[in-house]
Amino acid sequence: MTSTAEPRTESELGRARRRKEDEHLITGRTRWTDNIVLPGMLHAAILRSPFAHARITHLDVEEAKKQPGVVAVYTGADLAEEQGSLPCAWQITEDMLTPPAPALAVDTVRFAGEAVAVVVARTYYEAHDALDAIDVDYEDLPVVLDLAAAAEDTVVLHPDLGTNRSATWVYDSAEAGSGSDVDDTIRDAEVVVERTFRQQRLIPAFMEPRSVVVDPTAAQTTMWSATQVPHILRLMLAMTLGIPEHTLRVIAPDVGGGFGGKLQVTPEEVLTLLISRRLRKPLKYTETRSESMMAGHHGRDQIQKITIAARRDGTVTGLKVDLLADMGAYLRLVTPGVPILGAFMFNGIYKFDAYRFTCTNVFTNKVPTDAYRGAGRPEATFAIERIMDELAVELSMDPIELRKKNWIRHEEFPFDTVAGLTYDSGNYEAATAKALELLDYDSLRREQAERRERKDPVQLGIGVSTFTEMCGLAPSRVLGSLSYGAGGWEHAAIRMLPTGKVEVVTGASAHGQGHETAWSQIVADRLGIPFEDIEVLHGDTQSSPRGLDTYGSRSLAVGGIAVVKAAEKVVAKARPIAAHLMECAEDDLDFTDGQFRVKGTAKSVGLTDIALAVFAAHDLPDGIEPNLDSEATYDPDNFSFPHGTHLCAIEVDTDTGHARIRKYVCVDDIGHVVNPLIVEGQVHGGLAQGIAQALYEEAVHDESGTLLSGSFAEYLLPTAVDLPSFTTDRTDTPAPGNPLGVKGVGEAGTIASTPAVVNAVLDAVRQYGVRDIEMPCTPMRVWHAIRSAQSGGAADGNGAVSSQGGTE
Repeated sequence: MTSTAEPRTESELGRARRRKEDEHLITGRTRWTDNIVLPGMLHAAILRSPFAHARITHLDVEEAKKQPGVVAVYTGADLAEEQGSLPCAWQITEDMLTPPAPALAVDTVRFAGEAVAVVVARTYYEAHDALDAIDVDYEDLPVVLDLAAAAEDTVVLHPDLGTNRSATWVYDSAEAGSGSDVDDTIRDAEVVVERTFRQQRLIPAFMEPRSVVVDPTAAQTTMWSATQVPHILRLMLAMTLGIPEHTLRVIAPDVGGGFGGKLQVTPEEVLTLLISRRLRKPLKYTETRSESMMAGHHGRDQIQKITIAARRDGTVTGLKVDLLADMGAYLRLVTPGVPILGAFMFNGIYKFDAYRFTCTNVFTNKVPTDAYRGAGRPEATFAIERIMDELAVELSMDPIELRKKNWIRHEEFPFDTVAGLTYDSGNYEAATAKALELLDYDSLRREQAERRERKDPVQLGIGVSTFTEMCGLAPSRVLGSLSYGAGGWEHAAIRMLPTGKVEVVTGASAHGQGHETAWSQIVADRLGIPFEDIEVLHGDTQSSPRGLDTYGSRSLAVGGIAVVKAAEKVVAKARPIAAHLMECAEDDLDFTDGQFRVKGTAKSVGLTDIALAVFAAHDLPDGIEPNLDSEATYDPDNFSFPHGTHLCAIEVDTDTGHARIRKYVCVDDIGHVVNPLIVEGQVHGGLAQGIAQALYEEAVHDESGTLLSGSFAEYLLPTAVDLPSFTTDRTDTPAPGNPLGVKGVGEAGTIASTPAVVNAVLDAVRQYGVRDIEMPCTPMRVWHAIRSAQSGGAADGNGAVSSQGGTE
């Protein structure tokens, strides 16, 4: 039997395919959750507390029930026995304190924006209008917003716990056997530099606000939600609310971006599900942008005390990290574990003899924090890259030379780090050399010296950030050792249709990453099926019943490998059938470009022909099941470790404090590339978010806990006008732990860019005595830092002036 199909000769991997998803997303011919309209559907609106901490003394909803179109109004007391507590899946220590977290407040509110009552009406506008008719009285309680004050229990949010300290988690290299005692190392060091950095609170400003629709009218309740995690959401809702899991279906339509902000089990999802099932009517809730910013979880928010020890020649020896991490008022899905993810990355790409990481998680009267793009790793990279620059200043060394002296050399991989991980591959030398060349580093340093000499009002700064990160979250056994409530595997299935077309089912739920395109390329490459003949199904717990969804740069490095494994099983199932059809032994067959070929002959049969033969089942070997469909679950043995070097040249107007990025260069190593267009998009988006933290974004509260940056009028997002054209390039050190040699890319730009920009700003103004500027480095903060330093001491950019120089 000889196939008539044209063999595919061009490899799909590495090909710059335009994304399959883009046409319907860009043109709007798609289905957001808020577009869904069901027969008899009702609408929900939520009354939120204006107080950050208060006791509800009076709540009267009777007048609201009388408003036009209103069907029902619910308070926390109405749902107290059903709503349970919003789940936290990460018990980081045995003694971690986890307060009850109701979806709807019952008697006390603990952050401004917490849900107090829900109105259900026939239209969106009737529901929102009726909120004004709810009568609520609050007894205002003291608030605690400052992390240090909260850690001292000046105001205790949850009296039953007796403290605001939820947990303290420690990694000590001496105890773990990965290094020496850090206190001894610091005591004996020739140089010690200590700094305190602030990671400001950020808001995941995704494009489409969250929305949820529930239809309980069939035997199986269906929920549509703008979520990153449909599988996890289904499981958590079933466990939290006592709903049989098989009676609940969760669908994530086009989500409109997430950045970690939709990696959650939200109060709104719980409330919409509960109320819809109680009323036996379809129900929709769609948040406003202001609700999204004040009540959806936030990111970052840490105080980082960093101590680095070194010899006078620049060799680093010890690193000590003490964190205070803001949990907000409650623990959400992975809130306590986010700073712990960074624990293994504070050492960065450097070789330390000793390391200790201590993190104390603290409650404050603010909306809970949780995952935000990078989740713990940007915070760690910022700290290590900032302290390396501070050490370079102390030693009068070029920051690049200091890094070269201490990084892991390419011939040393695989390398066991002081934080207990095994970095599998890397070549920091190659990435840095290429980045320096693209930036024209030496020329810019000469220009910098000339500007300083002539006292130019516009000074030039050059910022360095070398990074690695652990992504491909994660080996299940590692997550188990960290007491995480789930594994890190991913599932995929391939369905061979009789016509030779293919359906790929993935448990990785896309929200903008390009899964449909990349997965099609992988399957086309492995099975020899035309790219156009492959359909990717995702985001529906019915069509894709197994999966752990999308976050932590795990889609390709874990989900993509599950697709590879499923494809290998398809070929294995087709092999005996091909041998039977061509009357040869299985060992005589090669499989390339979608064709089984008999070695040394012209005889061949295509996989698409076998699919049709299996469908007919007229002539199959005895005992062979007429089915090529295959599935696989992949659990990685290790993380993958992308790395890179980011360099930023920035001009700072010392008269106004305005910082303008003149040139930004990044060279990333993400292993082998499936689609360079997708990679470029991920890198550009990541850079925008990291630069935004450095220069623009910050969640700001007043002294009473009210969010002052609750709209895009106050929460400053950069536009294309504010950002430079990026110069990007790559080196290719394949990951040895997976068959594609791929690493993650979705968070790389965000992780590396923030310290590059802040280091550049400080490099521009350090000669005035400025030692730190708290992010975001706004013109006012930069200007104030310069003026404060010139008045007699080193300044931190926030008005605090110190007369001390050198090490703290």
